[in-house]
Amino acid sequence: MLQTTRAIVIRTVRFADHRVILKAYTVAHGMRSYVVRTGKRGTASVAALQALNRVDLVADETAERDLHLLRELRVERPYQRLPYDPVRGTIALFVQEVLYKVLREESADPVLYAFIEELLEALDSTEELAHFPLLFLVQLSGHLGFMPEPPLPGEDRFDLKEGHFTRGAAQHGHTLPPILSAALASLLYLPLGTAPDPPLGAPLRRDLLDHLLLYYRLHLDGLGELRSPAVLQQVLG
Repeated sequence: MLQTTRAIVIRTVRFADHRVILKAYTVAHGMRSYVVRTGKRGTASVAALQALNRVDLVADETAERDLHLLRELRVERPYQRLPYDPVRGTIALFVQEVLYKVLREESADPVLYAFIEELLEALDSTEELAHFPLLFLVQLSGHLGFMPEPPLPGEDRFDLKEGHFTRGAAQHGHTLPPILSAALASLLYLPLGTAPDPPLGAPLRRDLLDHLLLYYRLHLDGLGELRSPAVLQQVLG
């Protein structure tokens, strides 16, 4: 049965000559895999299949299949700055890799989809990029079920394993020191495209990013190591 939905391109993998497998996060079905014909007579151009493109697609949806046949695809809203800005592009690679790792559910989640759309629009338009990867991870954790709550008075350390602020270090060792815990607290519920007051310095941002990725690995099975943070750290300082 033909179905139409908005979607975000997550990844493509070569399948055969003039065919690729498209992994897309759809508003109607969550994560989906599609067989896409490319080339002159294909249903989608290579440019339209770029990671994080916001697209409209029409596909043959068959409940018992893992792969669905894509019939039509077009870019819904082209980016204005992202394709031409190397800093935004580097952040986009990081966002894409994280989303590929964590988006697994094949069921609709309109709230999460709306968050990703807001995230991508902010990445394309905001002037404040230094804190963007940190805010992305903090806010995404809320949609995945392990968003930290603000610390109570006297709670000066964040327990990465338990997912909350606490007084003193935990015995298991996965506890942020006070300076990193205060930095994390300053980012909670901060809008995308903004910075805390005062802004976090580059060494503190790098350290906090590493620990937030550890936080994700402690709460999500199979996340593993990511390749993009090393490049991200070099670009953002």
